[in-house]
Amino acid sequence: MGEDRKTFKIKDGNLGEVKIADEVVAIIAGLAATEIEGVASMAGNITNELVSKLGMKNLSKGVRVEVLEGVVSVDVALNIAYGYSIPAVSSKVQERIKSAIENMTGLEVSGVNIRIASVDMGSGK
Repeated sequence: MGEDRKTFKIKDGNLGEVKIADEVVAIIAGLAATEIEGVASMAGNITNELVSKLGMKNLSKGVRVEVLEGVVSVDVALNIAYGYSIPAVSSKVQERIKSAIENMTGLEVSGVNIRIASVDMGSGK
């Protein structure tokens, strides 16, 4: 198995170990963020409709993940749709990302930092 990507261990049991690439956690965060109404897209990323054509790796753009001793810190850059409350959307994104990462990986999320990169004038209410 190639180890060219940064990985971390989430389980070491009788049948073997389970490792996850940092990029997988970033993709989980990107998917979770784009599920929230008011998020137009990930900053420097494509829209949700194109993900299936271009692949999941594009969702990790605009997301930085740091994992230290089983604790994850996430930085996310978003483009928000015009007309939505930035504090309300950001709070929902933080909750969704934290929940998605913890449920899918079993890792603890210490924080989700949001940076609003731009306002998308074409995706308003």
